[in-house]
Amino acid sequence: MAQDIRAQLRFLPISAQKVRLVIDTVRGMDVVQAMETLRFMPQRAARPVAKLLASAVANAEENFGVSRDALFVAKIFADEAPTRKWRRFGARGRFKPILRRSSHVTVILNEREAA
Repeated sequence: MAQDIRAQLRFLPISAQKVRLVIDTVRGMDVVQAMETLRFMPQRAARPVAKLLASAVANAEENFGVSRDALFVAKIFADEAPTRKWRRFGARGRFKPILRRSSHVTVILNEREAA
């Protein structure tokens, strides 16, 4: 199969650094095993990443006719998205900057080569 199956999750309101902790565990896994791993992870980023992976699997089954048992996570990465910036006022006329970071997550699935 020459075509990569991909799905993107954009503007996830969790920092890319925290999302990378979750996606590093599922990189290179079979899709079924990765879904089960994400299901039991306590991190907040595990649920949206699991939904993204399920979306990519649905794309593979509907658009390309590939079984989910033959798929594995070839690439998965999290990039930084725009940061919302504003300030909260502090003591003595100062202000404390607040940065709300977000991320873009991309997953690329491939089919396992038959041995």
